[in-house]
Amino acid sequence: MKQTFVFIMICGMLASCGNSGSGNAAQDSTVAGPATDSSEATAETAPPNQLTDAEKAAGWQLLFDGTSLSGWHSFHQQQPGSAWKIQDGAIMLDTAQRKGYQIKGGGDLLTDATYGNFDLKLQWKIQPCGNSGVLFYVQDEPRYAESWHTGPEVQVLDNSCHSDAKIPKHRAGDLYDLISSSPETVNPAGQWNDVEIRSDNGHLQLFLNGVQVVETQLWTDEWKKLVAGSKFKAMPGFGTFKEGHLALQDHGFMVWYRNIRIRKL
Repeated sequence: MKQTFVFIMICGMLASCGNSGSGNAAQDSTVAGPATDSSEATAETAPPNQLTDAEKAAGWQLLFDGTSLSGWHSFHQQQPGSAWKIQDGAIMLDTAQRKGYQIKGGGDLLTDATYGNFDLKLQWKIQPCGNSGVLFYVQDEPRYAESWHTGPEVQVLDNSCHSDAKIPKHRAGDLYDLISSSPETVNPAGQWNDVEIRSDNGHLQLFLNGVQVVETQLWTDEWKKLVAGSKFKAMPGFGTFKEGHLALQDHGFMVWYRNIRIRKL
């Protein structure tokens, strides 16, 4: 009897251990399994230049469909300059022929439409040591020689080797020459970056790769002090406009833009 009892106890212990191990294995498999949530798609993998049904329902509109520059023109021109081309579903600046600090047939590329309160999202990537920018509230009038004489700029830059990276407020994600971005979340040259510019009744928020990096209030006394302490202090009208064009900057370097979409607020 005693031997039988011991045998039964050993069998029970072995069975218990076996069940426990099986349960842990199933739990570990669940934890280690790959994520399948489509919301985790990155800038590198998301289908470009498309709106989801949810985005359409929320009022988002594409400003670039991946195949045409319809709805865009170069600064002080009626059509896009010939150096602005479409490559692999992105707007690309062809830098084959330089003209001053910009490109022959380039110039800043502006939306035909103007915007007041808006939420803008896009992706950009830059050549090594390159420089560009995204501007808003630009005034396309003959009295202004450059788009950046009127519209604030979100800096597009290779922080690793462009000379502007040595200057505070001139780095990628900065509100150029006005407010430094913090934290710095930019991806290296040749990789896509997600940018969001949201301006709602002067409340300006900048996001880079999903992180808010700048927040300020436009048109206040504090804003005027920022402008007065910047390179724009001698430019009448800079940063005062509450509606204007969006612009992709020609700074003489190869740059790519895609997934450009906007929602009016």
